Amino acid sequence: MDDSILPPVHLWDPPICENIDMRIDREGQWYFMNSPIGRERMVRLFSRVLRYDQDGHYYLVTPIEKIRLTVDDKPFLIIDYSINFKNGKQIINFITNTLDEFELGLDHPLRVEVDNLSKEPSPYVLVRNNLEGLISRNIFYKLVDIAEKSKGSLGVWSNNIFFKIG
Repeated sequence: MDDSILPPVHLWDPPICENIDMRIDREGQWYFMNSPIGRERMVRLFSRVLRYDQDGHYYLVTPIEKIRLTVDDKPFLIIDYSINFKNGKQIINFITNTLDEFELGLDHPLRVEVDNLSKEPSPYVLVRNNLEGLISRNIFYKLVDIAEKSKGSLGVWSNNIFFKIG
């Protein structure tokens, strides 16, 4: 995703619009007033004006209003990936549920949190600005399939950077 085509939501500071219930669940499904938003184009539009603020909350932001969202985990879900080679370097490209595409690398790093009790991994990748996406279970397992060991850790290479996944 080319960040230059996104609205400058970081520059806008409109008042909060109260009494609007919006939520994004762990699977990336968007809800308005507890009803799923079925129009993919609407969800993609909303995702372009999404912001995560220092107060620890997500907002949809326009020049005239801001709506606080509840996000169960992360606002994006990584639903696919591809591997390309550029100048002999392996590059992993991710695609989100809102059709954002980007390369795993310095600008879009991957990290894995492990739950202390269940020991289940939650893999995340930076989609843009300070907005992360949860890598879906099936995509994570595909990454594990192509992973290799380096310095005692299991991980994947992209843009000449080793990202630990286990």
